[in-house]
Amino acid sequence: MDITLFNTLGREKQIFKPITQGKAGVYTCGPTVYDYQHIGNFRTFMFEDFLKRVLMYNGYEVKHIMNITDVGHLVSDGDEGEDKMEKGSQRTGKTVWEIAEYYTKVFMDDAKLLNILPPEKYTKATEYIKEQVDMIKCLEDKGFIYVTSDGVYFDTSKLNDYGKLARLDIEGLEEGTRIQFSTEKKNKTDFALWKFSPKDTKRQMEWDSPWGKGFPGWHLECSAMSKAELGVTFDIHCGGIDHVPVHHTNEIAQSEACNGLESAHYWMHGAFLEEESGKMSKSKGEFLRVKTLVDKGYSPLDYRYMCLITHYRKRLLFSWDVLDSAKTARTRLKSRVKSLKDNATNFTNDTNSVNKYKEKFLASINDDLNMSEALAVVWDTLKDESISPAAKLEMISEFDKVLGLDLGKAETEIKQDVPAEIMELVNERIEAKKARDFKLADELRDKVKSLGYEIVDIKGGVEVKAVKN
Repeated sequence: MDITLFNTLGREKQIFKPITQGKAGVYTCGPTVYDYQHIGNFRTFMFEDFLKRVLMYNGYEVKHIMNITDVGHLVSDGDEGEDKMEKGSQRTGKTVWEIAEYYTKVFMDDAKLLNILPPEKYTKATEYIKEQVDMIKCLEDKGFIYVTSDGVYFDTSKLNDYGKLARLDIEGLEEGTRIQFSTEKKNKTDFALWKFSPKDTKRQMEWDSPWGKGFPGWHLECSAMSKAELGVTFDIHCGGIDHVPVHHTNEIAQSEACNGLESAHYWMHGAFLEEESGKMSKSKGEFLRVKTLVDKGYSPLDYRYMCLITHYRKRLLFSWDVLDSAKTARTRLKSRVKSLKDNATNFTNDTNSVNKYKEKFLASINDDLNMSEALAVVWDTLKDESISPAAKLEMISEFDKVLGLDLGKAETEIKQDVPAEIMELVNERIEAKKARDFKLADELRDKVKSLGYEIVDIKGGVEVKAVKN
C-alpha cells in the first residue's frame, strides 16, 4: 500500500517514492540547546517520530539524522542580536559547552520519556565546522556570496527560485516583517552564512575561516550536515511550521545553489501546540516542560496520547482538561490491553475481521499519518467480539509499534507512592468534576481521605498526599 505525505513544497499530498527502494533518508531539525525544550517543541519531535514509525511499519530501513544546534542560532531570524548559546551562558553562569551538554542530555531524557525513538545519529553543529566552511567556499566559487563588516552573506537575488518553499512575495516584503534590514545587505532576504566575532571580544565558540574569525550562521549547519550524512539529495526533511518562511527556505537556497541538485524530495512540517494566549514559546519566560507534566501527576505518555488525537498539520490547543481526557483514555486503553493478556488463552478469530482492521489501520497511518483515525481503529478492534483476546492482543501489539504508547508495559515513567486503588478513585473524582457531579466528587474525596490520603486541588490538576496522623 502506498504512503502519501503532505509535501509543503507542492502544498499537496504526494505518494512517497524513495530514492533507494526500501530505504528512507530522513533529516529532522533538532533542538537549540541553550534552554529546556517545552512540550510544544516536543509536539514536532513526536510528529517526526510517528513518521519514522510509519515508515518502519511499512518495512522501510530508515536512516534518521537529527541536528543539535549548539552554536550560531541568533535570537532573531534577521541575523541580528546575540547567539542563543552565548545568551544562555550569560543567564546560567556556565560555559556554552557546559550548557550545551546539559540541555542536550535533558532533551534526550525527555524524548525517551515520551517514547520517541532516537535518530540513527545526532549531529552537533560544532562538530561539522569544516563541512560548513567548505559549503561557503562552494557558494563563493559559484558567485553566491558577498562580505560585509559583520559577516559573509548569501545573495538571494542570484537564485531564480529563492523562496519557493514558503512562496514568498519578495517584492512585497517590508522591512522588519521578514528580517531586520541592514544597510550592508544587498537584498532584504539575504542571510548570514558566517558571522564575524565582535572586535576586541573573544567569544566562547569561534573558529578561523578564510573570511575571518567567527561562527557559522544557523541555516548553514543543516545543509552541511544533511549532505554529509544523507547525501546531496535525500528523501524527507522535517521541522516545525515556523521553519518554512526562513530556516528551511534558506536551507534550500544554499544547498541547491552549491550542489546544483534538489535538496530533499519531501518537506514536512508540524503545526504548533498553542495555549489560549497563543503559540507556546520560550521567549515568554515560562513554558511547560515534560517535567512539569510529571510533577503534576501525569505520565509523559498521556501527552503522547493527546498528540495522537489531532493531526500533525492542525493546531493543537493545550489545556489541562484535554490532557485529563487523554490520560483517562490512555488508562482505559491500557486496562483493556491488560484484560486481554489475562484472558488470552485461546487464539481463535474471524480472519476476515482481523484483516479488515489491519487494512484500516495501515490505510489510516499511510494517509499522511492520520493517527487519530488509526487510534479509532484500535478502539474498534477492542470492541469486536468476533476476535479472540489473544488475536486482539497480537494486533494491538503490532499497532502499538506505530502509536508508541507502550500499551503492554507496566507504568514506569512516574514513581508513585500512592497505591493504584487510590489513584483509581482520584481519577474517578476528576471525571466526576468534569461531569459537574460535585456530590459524587465530594464523596470520592471523602472516601480517599478515609483510606488515609488527601486530594489537594491545584492549578492544572491535583496532588495526592498521605494524611499525617
